[in-house]
Amino acid sequence: MVRLLSFIYPITKKVKSEFNGTLEITWYNGKKHLNTKNANYSYGSLQKILKFGLNKMDLSRCNNVLVLGLGGGSVIKTLGKIIGHQKSIIGVEIDPVIVKIAKEEFKLSKIKNLEIICDDASDFMQKNRSNFDLIIVDLFIDTKIPSPFFEIPFWENIVEATSKEGNILFNASLDFKNECDIINIASYLYKNNFQIERLEKVNKTNTLLLAKR
Repeated sequence: MVRLLSFIYPITKKVKSEFNGTLEITWYNGKKHLNTKNANYSYGSLQKILKFGLNKMDLSRCNNVLVLGLGGGSVIKTLGKIIGHQKSIIGVEIDPVIVKIAKEEFKLSKIKNLEIICDDASDFMQKNRSNFDLIIVDLFIDTKIPSPFFEIPFWENIVEATSKEGNILFNASLDFKNECDIINIASYLYKNNFQIERLEKVNKTNTLLLAKR
C-alpha cells in the first residue's frame, strides 16, 4: 500500500542519527530512498553517480570489493546488476543507525556475500591486512567529506590495500572547495603507478576519481 501511495505523493519516515542528524527514509514513485537533510545517501542520484563510474571501469576480474561508506547499500545492488558480482564484498559504515536501516529497510542482511562492519573507515584501513580488486570510497557526512579522507596517510592505506590489478572509485566532491585535495590525491595515486581518470559533474553534481593499477 505504501509503495502504491508513493506514486501519488512521497511518504517519509524520519530517524535520528548521532553522525548524520535526521535521516529520511522516503518512498517516492514506488522506490525507497535514504536521504539526509541535503543529500541522497542511497537509491537515488547517488546510485546513478556510482553506477556511471562503475560502468567506466573494467571489473571483469573483480573477485573482492571493499565499500567504504555503505549507506543504504545501493552500490551493492548495482555491483550485482552491472557485473553479476557474487563474490566477497565488505561494507564499512560508521553510523550504527544507518547499518540498522540498511539491514532492515533495504534488506542487506539477506545478501550472503556481504559482510557489514560498523567502524570508522580510517580506523578500518589502519587495521586492514587484506587486498581488494575494487575499493569504493564514498565517505560523505551529508554533503561534506570529512578532512581525514583527503589526507595522504589515509590514501597510503588505500594504495596498500589495492590488488596488483585493482581499481579505486572515489566519490570525491560535490563542489570545487576540495579541488587542491583532489589534485594531490590524483598525483599521489599517479606516482604509485595508477592510471587516473577524472569525471566532472556526474549527474550534474559530483566529481569522481577513477584509478586503475
